[in-house]
Amino acid sequence: MATQATTAQHSFPFLRVAITLQTLTIFLQAVSAGLLLTSSYGETLHSVGARVMYGASMLYVLAAVLAWKPGGGPFRSVWQASGFLVLASVQVVLGIAHVPAVHLPLGVLMFGLSVLALARR
Repeated sequence: MATQATTAQHSFPFLRVAITLQTLTIFLQAVSAGLLLTSSYGETLHSVGARVMYGASMLYVLAAVLAWKPGGGPFRSVWQASGFLVLASVQVVLGIAHVPAVHLPLGVLMFGLSVLALARR
């Protein structure tokens, strides 16, 4: 069983890269959110970052599907990636609607879950 877990962790580098990219983009969104408060270009960076983060979440779904279907990996990764895409969608809608009371805690939750997913890979 330990051998199977080790194989699953190391046989899908594209999936690990996708999760790493997603985690990094979510972190950079937190940085750009801070810039919203202190600089004139913070809003632009946060807006562009939201698009990049959403793209990274879509890439994560693609990587999970490729690791599962042709790669023989676990279907659980597809569910996790799809869940992140749903959270990213909600996050974008909340950001556009200017609902910081939910937008900020959801961003923190997403970062924590993304770090956890990365640690498990």
